[in-house]
Order: sequence, then C-alpha cells, then structure tokens
Amino acid sequence: MREKKEQKAGQMATMRKVLHYMKRYLPLLIFSIILAAVSVALTLYFPILTGRAIDLILAKGKVDFDGMFVILRRGVIVVGITALAQWLMNMSNNKMTYHIVQDIRKDAFEKLEKLPLKYIDSHSHGDMVSRIIADVDTFADGLLMGFTQLFSGVATILGTLIFMLTINVKITCAVVLITPLSLFVASFIAKKTYAMFKLQSKTRGEQTAHIEEMIGNQKVVQAFNHEDEALETFDEINQRLQKCSLRAIFFSSITNPSTRFVNSLVYATVGLTGALSALTGGITVGQLSCFLTYANQYTKPFNEISGVITELQNALACAARIFELIEEEAEIPDAPEAVELQEADGHVEIEHVYFSYVPEQKLIEDFNLKVTPGQRVAIVGPTGCGKTTLINLLMRFYDANSGKIRVSGYEIDQITRHSLRQNYGMVLQETWLKAGTIRENIIMGKPDATEEEMIEAAKASHAHSFIKRLPDGYDTVITEDGGNLSQGQKQLLCITRVMLCLPPMLILDEATSSIDTRTEMRIQNAFLKMMKGRTSFIVAHRLSTIREADIILVMNQGKIIEQGNHEELLAMNGFYANLYNSQFSA
Repeated sequence: MREKKEQKAGQMATMRKVLHYMKRYLPLLIFSIILAAVSVALTLYFPILTGRAIDLILAKGKVDFDGMFVILRRGVIVVGITALAQWLMNMSNNKMTYHIVQDIRKDAFEKLEKLPLKYIDSHSHGDMVSRIIADVDTFADGLLMGFTQLFSGVATILGTLIFMLTINVKITCAVVLITPLSLFVASFIAKKTYAMFKLQSKTRGEQTAHIEEMIGNQKVVQAFNHEDEALETFDEINQRLQKCSLRAIFFSSITNPSTRFVNSLVYATVGLTGALSALTGGITVGQLSCFLTYANQYTKPFNEISGVITELQNALACAARIFELIEEEAEIPDAPEAVELQEADGHVEIEHVYFSYVPEQKLIEDFNLKVTPGQRVAIVGPTGCGKTTLINLLMRFYDANSGKIRVSGYEIDQITRHSLRQNYGMVLQETWLKAGTIRENIIMGKPDATEEEMIEAAKASHAHSFIKRLPDGYDTVITEDGGNLSQGQKQLLCITRVMLCLPPMLILDEATSSIDTRTEMRIQNAFLKMMKGRTSFIVAHRLSTIREADIILVMNQGKIIEQGNHEELLAMNGFYANLYNSQFSA
C-alpha cells in the first residue's frame, strides 16, 4: 500500500514537472485545444447530416434530391474544415512536443556540464547517455500521442453525450451507465504498467552502459579474452530486459481488447434500445442511424484514451529518470564574491588538507606544502598514494574535506573555477581529443591563436613533422579517440595544446608515458624551456624524467614521507632511493 502511494506521488510529481515545461508553450496548447474542439464538433455534426439524408429517402422512387444535394454540399464543407483543423492541430502538437523535448535535453546536457566530477565518476556513462537519448525519445512519443488523442478524445466524449441527449435521454442514460466499466479497466491496467515500464527503462540504461563500455574498451576485452564473460553479462541483462519488456507490453496490449469489449456492449445496448424505440415511433430511422454513429464515436475515445494512458505511463517512467538527472545536485557554484584570477604568480600553499573519495576510506591526511613561483615540483610514489588526487584538488575537480589551498594568496574556493583552471596547463597520461580537425584540437585552449603560433607550438612539441605527413596536414579530421593516430602522436597533440597556451602554472601527469625515448628526450628539453619561470607540478613514475626538479615530494598513503631534490633524497637512502635504485639496478 505504501509503495503504491509513493508510486502515485512520484507520477504526480513528474507530471507537474512536465506541465512546467508545457507552460512555456501555452499559446500552442490553447490553439491545439480549440482546434480539437472545432474538429470534434464538426465530426459530430456530420452524423446529423447523414441522419437527415436517410430521412429524405422516404420510399422507393420517393427521394428528395434537392434536399440531398444541399446536405451533400454542407457535408463536403464540414469534412474539408475538419481535415484542415486536424492537420493544424497535429502541426501544433508536433511543434509543442519537440520544443519541450528540446528544452528537456538542453537542461539535461547543461546539468551534465555542471555536475561534480564525483557524480560522473560514480555513475555509468552509458546509463546517462540512455537517459538523455533513449528515455527522452520514448517520453516524446508518449507525449505526442497524448496531445494528439487526449484532447480530441475528451472533447469527443463530452460532445457525443450532449448530442445524444438532444436526440433521446433514455438511450443516452443506458450508454452512460456502462461507461464506468471501461474507465475501471483502463485505470487498473495503467497502474500495473507504470512500474514495469520504469523497470524496462532502467534495464535498458544498464544495457546501454554495458554496450558503451565494451565498445570503448574492445581492444582490452579481446587482449584478455574477456569476450565470453562480456557476452554472458550482456545475455543476462538482455534476458532481464526481455522479461520486463514482455510484461510491460502484455499489460499495455490487453488495454485495447478489454475496452473494445466494453465498447461493443455499449453499441449493442444502443442498437437494441434504439430499435425498440424506433418501432414504437420514439425516434426515426435516420435518428437511430445517427445515434448508432454517436455510440461508436462515444466509445472509440475510451479505446484511444486507454492506449494514451498506457503510453503516458511509459513516458512518465522515462521522464522520471531524466528529471532525476536534471535535479541532481550540481557542482557547488562559485562564491558570489569570487575573484577572477587574471594572471597567477605561481605561489601555491596547501595547509592541513584532508580528503577522501569515500568517508570510510581515508586517503590524504594533514597534507602541507608551500611552492614558490617558478618552482618545479615533482610528485612520486606508489600507485594509489594520492598523486593524481592532489592534482584533482589543485584544479578543484574535487573540493578538500577540510584545510586550505591557496593560489597567489587567494583560497581557491574564493576564485572562480574558470579563471583558476585557465591559469593551469594540463597534460595527462590519458589523452583527450575531440572529433574535428587537428587544428581544432590544438587551438582548443586558445581559439584566437594565429597559424604561426600554432605551428611554432607544434614544432616545440615535435608534433609538426608527423602532422605534415597526414593527408590534409593540420586540417586532417580525426575521430574523438584520435582515429588511426598512435598513442604517442595523440599525446604529442595534447602537449602541443598546452605549449600553445603557455599558462603560468603547469601540471604534467605522466605527460610523456606513451612517447619513445628519443622523442621524450627532445620534449623534456622543450618542457625545461616551457617550465622556466612557471610553477610546475610533475607526476612521474619514470624517475629519470624528474632529476632536474627543484623539489621532489615522495608520497605514500596520502602523506609526504620525504622531500628534497634528487641528490638530497638519494643521500637519505630512504623510500625514494629504493624506488630510484629499483629502476636502475641493472
């Protein structure tokens, strides 16, 4: 019982959110309702013309042709106006639906851009894609069907009742008494289908997530012979999707035949009572024909509305998932008094910082560091010691649980994220390239860069030579994962991107991990020139690349355990010395 109440409350809340989006297109909604009323009124007027025409056929050889032609002309005009009204109504409904869908997708994608990194890291990317693409499409189909059939259906029911009452009250009462049975059947099925459609939507998102993961990591899957396990996982999700889809479709499909059975009862009741009334002279044969048409038109919308209700259950279930994403708590906004950091002086201070991704698993504890302008700070340590986490905190991808991080004397939560990140140049071990030309990928951080500046940066990073060998040089189009470029070439492009911007602070996280030794030596020289006068944070596993660093931080379990330059740390004969000797023991 409690679960049903929560489900009903959830549906109502989702419906209110949909209505909020509909408010923006109220003129279109009103116009559509008016057209639906016009269309229904004319549709219901046509059986009256048909009944009058039947009554003009008195007997064999006794037909009032003049009256028939008048009715025929009127009928043609009525049909023409009805067709135009229905066409305009469908156009309005389409425009309204897809504007609403456009707004919802826009809001969902905007929220995706504002979500904190911890949400992206902890949720399946495929499921998020499924919500924005598949769920919104399903919602659009249900909404469009609802707009198209719900307005005209309700108007038809009310209109036919009024017209039937003007012809014969008794027969109309008989029709109305049977109607609640159809409503009860539709309501019962609708309640059953909502939960099933919601489960179907959730399972479909799970399936999309698995497919996206397998496609994105196909080389790894094949290299480790994981195809069979991946297929088994897919089959299990697919089987669950099949079961919940079949149940949802079964209940939704019995709506139409169930309401049709009730409609047939209504039609039979009208036919029987109308025939008896015609025999006693209560109504004419033309009026009986008109009444039977109305009875059919009266019951038909119940079929349509029950189908609409089923589709709306599916639409609302999908809408609930997309609204969950839209209403997810966004990244903490910049403070109202946050400053724009124009040009950082490179001074960085970290005081008593504590941070962990999950409360029960401690990571960085009481971290302290002072970096003077222009210093080259290398960070080394075993995997999982907190090196990349420190970078995430400096860039404010994550906020520290406690403690202070200052840049140029400002606490970073008092600096706008945009200006803080603009003062960092970042090259990661994992490359990121967008679909587009080589040129577009390089000038991403500096869109107004000249051709000469771009080529100069490419030459400094030793990327120019391989770019010129590409079919269209700098205008060569690549896919989002870099296409046929090697991992080293992709990393060179990322390095070029930073060299073009030349921000006051640099973060190099295993920046040369995919580059051959000879090219690495050249790039290291380019880095030395680039880092001159700039505060630099270098994360490295290959300790040969950080010998020239001004200060080396040796981290373990979230803490700095040793600190000094290369010679000082070797003289200590501690953790760093062991790491260094293990790499060069041969």
